[in-house]
Order: sequence, then C-alpha cells, then structure tokens
Amino acid sequence: MSRFSNSALTRRYFTLGALAGTGALAACGNGIGSRGPETIDARVDSTLNFMYNEFPGTQQLASQAAGILVMPLVTEAGLGLGGAYGRGALQVQNSTVDYYSAARASAGIQIGAQQYAHVLFFMTNEALFGFRQSSGWAAGADIEYALNDNAESIKAETTTSLAPVIAVVFGQTGLRLGATIEGSKYTRIIP
Repeated sequence: MSRFSNSALTRRYFTLGALAGTGALAACGNGIGSRGPETIDARVDSTLNFMYNEFPGTQQLASQAAGILVMPLVTEAGLGLGGAYGRGALQVQNSTVDYYSAARASAGIQIGAQQYAHVLFFMTNEALFGFRQSSGWAAGADIEYALNDNAESIKAETTTSLAPVIAVVFGQTGLRLGATIEGSKYTRIIP
C-alpha cells in the first residue's frame, strides 16, 4: 500500500513540476523579463543598414512601402525533416510597431544548416492591414522576390511592380541562392 502511495505521490510531484516548468519555459519564450525588444531592435537596425549599403535600390522600395517586416536572422536546419525560425520587427514609417516570429517546417531530401536575413516590403495598405490582422500570416507564392541571381541589384521592374508584397532575401555575404520564404508562417510575439 505504501508503495502505491509513494508512486502516486511521485507522479503528482512530477506532474506539478512539469506544469511549472512548462509555464516558466513559456514565459521565457515570450521574453517576459528579457531584453528581447532591445536585442531585436539592434539586429533590425544592423540588418537594414547592411541591406541599404549592399543593395541601394532597397531604399526606394522602403520609401514606397506602407510597412516593412525585417527578419534579421533566420536559422534553417534539416536532416530529412527540417525547420526554420527567426524573430524580427514590423516597422511603419521607420518605427517599430510589432514583433514577429517566422517559422517553417519542411520534409524531404535535405541536410545541413544555414542562416539568412529577409525583409518583406508591404507595398499597399491593404497588404499591410491583412498581415497585421491575421493570427498567423503564411508567405505564399504571390510574393515577388526583388534580387536577381547575382545579388547585384534590385530588378528595375520591382520598383514599379504592382505586387502587394516584395521580399528581399540575403545573407551576410550576399544573396542566398535559391532562397525562398514560401511556407513561412509569421506570428506576432511579445519578445
């Protein structure tokens, strides 16, 4: 009888400990008590400076956009099954209005890891409003990519495009060839 009581007591403590741990982990994930906003803001500023210096045509895109989502660092890894995750900020008129995470899962023949940055330019107020009002916005095939395969310049037609969302995907040493954000889900977070 005492053995059953000890087992039940052990399970009860384990369950309570697991629930407490889950709450603490969730709080950490949301950045409660962390310096998350300052870290993200610093990375966003650095990413924008890098992009504007390396790809000057993006300044014109930014000036025409209703808002821009900057994802300074997305880490992608896979071995059969893969995923990607990063955090960034949405800016409207050069001010941060919200923080977002980007996540994507994939399956198939894949191996390796990489990191890259990307910026989404919302070229219409409707596209920006739809993004901000969704509970989880997924990047689809309708996104236009602005850099050519050599990462030399913004395509001329991009600056006059009627596409509602234009993406610039780049890495620390230039364009990540074949990079796509299709299938990424963006969710508002509290860093």
